[in-house]
Amino acid sequence: MRYTVVIPVLDQLHYTRQCVESLIAGGTPPQNILVIDNGSGDDTPQWLASRSDIRSLRNRVNLGCGGAWTQGALLAASEWAVLLNNDVIVAEHAMDHMLDAADRQGLDVVSSALVEGPLDYDFAAHAQIFQTRMAGMLRRGWFHGVCFAVRRSVFERIGFPDTDRQLGGREDVEYLLRCLRHGVPVGTVGDALLHHFGSITQKAIKLDTGQADLGDRDHFYRKMGMGWLARKRFKRERKQMAHDWVAAERSQRGYAMHMLREHGLWRDAEYL
Repeated sequence: MRYTVVIPVLDQLHYTRQCVESLIAGGTPPQNILVIDNGSGDDTPQWLASRSDIRSLRNRVNLGCGGAWTQGALLAASEWAVLLNNDVIVAEHAMDHMLDAADRQGLDVVSSALVEGPLDYDFAAHAQIFQTRMAGMLRRGWFHGVCFAVRRSVFERIGFPDTDRQLGGREDVEYLLRCLRHGVPVGTVGDALLHHFGSITQKAIKLDTGQADLGDRDHFYRKMGMGWLARKRFKRERKQMAHDWVAAERSQRGYAMHMLREHGLWRDAEYL
């Protein structure tokens, strides 16, 4: 098996069902999908039990993204583990296009291009045009947590995503920095596109608990060995990188790798 798509979920069955159906319609074999249920209290367990064509695992408590990602990566008997949010839909053959591009570009961790916001446009038509124009484009040195595929050899070399619950949504940045510090080739490619509705699970948890931040920002920076000055430099460099990438992509292909949909209009996301 070339890849396993690992999808952590916590409630939000509507999005999970939509994501799974999008993957299958887009060419992902059902047996390549593994859903990790982090203790959902809605109808997610019943729906997963009714889907004998896809694999699933239920946790009695919420282990967070890092815990679910690591569980899925351990269970994935494949060359790649694709770690995917449940609040997405994917373009046709997006998984194969993304991994084919990774092989061509020599990447060991790869993300697809990304649109975020409401789905008030024809995604299939937009994706077809976008992927044609953006094929071969690469943001080397960056991937995002909405969808990133990791070769098994990377887990063997630097370990699995951090399961520290205090990271609270920063698990992807921690893994990105770990990859960069160990010289793992990473990147985001324009050959595949997905639509992200926008951190639906995290927003629901914040609304339910009243928490403004699901983790501890200071704890994250301490864990990364970054003091105040290093934090400022890190944020400034990320902002400049995003600006430069958008400018280059726009001038060459007319699109940016990361775009936002707002009030029926397109906007470039000049942040990482």
